[in-house]
Amino acid sequence: MAGRGAEPEVIWARPERTGRGPKPAYRRGDIAAAAVRLADAGGLDAVSMRHVAAELGCGTMSLYNYVPRKEDLYELMVDAVSGEHELWEPTGDWRADMLHVGHQTRALMRRHPWLPRLMSGIYGFSPNALRYLEHCLACLDPLEVSYGTKMELVAMLNAVVTMYVANELAVAERTRSLPWSEEQETAVRIAYLGSQVATGAYPRLAACFTEDAGPVDLEAVFERALGRVLDGFTPRG
Repeated sequence: MAGRGAEPEVIWARPERTGRGPKPAYRRGDIAAAAVRLADAGGLDAVSMRHVAAELGCGTMSLYNYVPRKEDLYELMVDAVSGEHELWEPTGDWRADMLHVGHQTRALMRRHPWLPRLMSGIYGFSPNALRYLEHCLACLDPLEVSYGTKMELVAMLNAVVTMYVANELAVAERTRSLPWSEEQETAVRIAYLGSQVATGAYPRLAACFTEDAGPVDLEAVFERALGRVLDGFTPRG
C-alpha cells in the first residue's frame, strides 16, 4: 500500500509533510478537520484517504505525503476532537472533578458518534490527549495513591464512558431502523416479559421488578456507574 513503511513510527514525530517541493499546502489540523467532518456526517466508514483528499481538494497520492497510513489519519482525528475537552482549574475535590470529566467525555462522544470505535491506548499519546491526561492527573492530586493507580482510574473511567455511550448509540441506531416507534416496541417487550415472570419460573426477577417496576432512569444509572468506579479508588479509613 502506498505510504506504508516497513518500520513502526509515530505520526507526531514526523515532519508535517515529507518529500521535496513547495511549502506544504495543508496542515495536519486541516486534514484532521476534513476527516472529522466526513465522520460526523457519514460515520467512520465514510472516512478514506480518497474522500479526505476530495474534501481538501487535492489528489489522493498527494495526501500520503502528509499522512502515510489510514491509521495515522485516525490518530489525527482522535487528537483533533480530544482538543474539545475543557481543561479547567482543578477544584481540589477530585471526585467532583472526575465526575465532570466523565460527563464531558460522554458529551464529546455523543457529538462525534464514531469516536468510541477509535478509543484505544494506541491513540492516547497525541498532543491533545497528553494535555487531557495531564489535566486528569492534576485533578487527582488530592487523591493519595500512586500515579500508576491514578492512570488506572482514568483508564477505567474512560472505559465505562465508552461502553455506555457505545450502547446508547447502538440502541439509537437500531431504533432508527425500525418501522415502529421505540415506545411501541418497549410496550410489547414489557408485556412479554411480564407474562414470563408471572409464570413463577423466575422468582428473583419477579422480586426485582416488584421492588422497582421502573422506568429506568438512564441518567441516574450513568451517574452511579461513574461513582462506583471512583468508589473503587477511594482510600479506606
